[in-house]
Amino acid sequence: MRRVLVLLALAAAPQALPQDLDAEDPAAWPSIIAPLAVKSLLIDLARAGSRVFAVGERGHVLYSTDAGRNWTQVAVPGSANLTAVQFVDEKHGWAVGHAEMILRTEDGGDNWQRVHFAPENQQPLLDVWFADTEHGLAIGAYGVVYMSADGGRVWSQIPFEPEPLAGAEQVPADEEGMEAEVDLGFEFHLNAIERGPGQRLYIGAEAGRIFRSDDEGTTWRELPSPYDGSYYGILPLDGDALLAYGLRGNLFRSDDGGMTWTGIPTGTVALLTSAARIDADTVIISGMAGVLLISHDGGRNFTLTQQEDRKAISAVLPSGDGELIVAGEGGVRRLPIPAQGAGQ
Repeated sequence: MRRVLVLLALAAAPQALPQDLDAEDPAAWPSIIAPLAVKSLLIDLARAGSRVFAVGERGHVLYSTDAGRNWTQVAVPGSANLTAVQFVDEKHGWAVGHAEMILRTEDGGDNWQRVHFAPENQQPLLDVWFADTEHGLAIGAYGVVYMSADGGRVWSQIPFEPEPLAGAEQVPADEEGMEAEVDLGFEFHLNAIERGPGQRLYIGAEAGRIFRSDDEGTTWRELPSPYDGSYYGILPLDGDALLAYGLRGNLFRSDDGGMTWTGIPTGTVALLTSAARIDADTVIISGMAGVLLISHDGGRNFTLTQQEDRKAISAVLPSGDGELIVAGEGGVRRLPIPAQGAGQ
């Protein structure tokens, strides 16, 4: 997910609304159509057919029909900061965020329904994944997992009880190197969930933890980890290959479904936030401080580039016409794909 930019969004309080709404949690107030929403803090991107969606602070939801050149904001029934969005086709999508807010749409994002909202739990949801139009998971802070089997209309919290992977040694986390709020129990933050081949899912989490499910989330097991810092994303590649990335520029590759890992030099200590596969050979990883890492050999080696404005990039998506769409501190914009051998 995105957690550092999520923390930045905490400072963005909803604007004042009429007095009769004062009794409600401000996160329940409808989002406000803002002329500068396209330049606000936007945290995640997703494609829905010919549309691209961006979500972020104050419940902002925007879409583009021209590969990210122009954007239209959509009103939604909530102003909690949104952390993730996913579509399974051009019509069905979901967004999650703070106050455990979950939104769903079944008309391509023109209209959104708030289907779950629990500010009393004081924990954000950080990512969402659906296998199809009916079955999905939402994950977040302190090990929370919600499941839906009816297209996201109703959500039920389920326990997250991963088992150690058979034949693998668990690498214990270093308490001193972990974020202050992490508990050594199972109340760590689940930051990102991604689909692998077949029914396989991966979760990247705090305290150097990576989890794999081979049955679409019914059961989970912990994978060995090459370091004890937080993972903010997983990018499955071909077959059993995948990349895992996180704090201080740490990037690792596995070619056996996460059983063994090799570190990849990145040339940066910036937190890595998001990744996208452009084609069979080209992989992009984004990060804080305007970092973009590019690989032209299928994710085996990366070259560092950095935007002059140094604004954090939270999500990256291929535009479909030879460029990138990125979201983050600078809002949402298009950037050229770094060329072969490009440097800082």
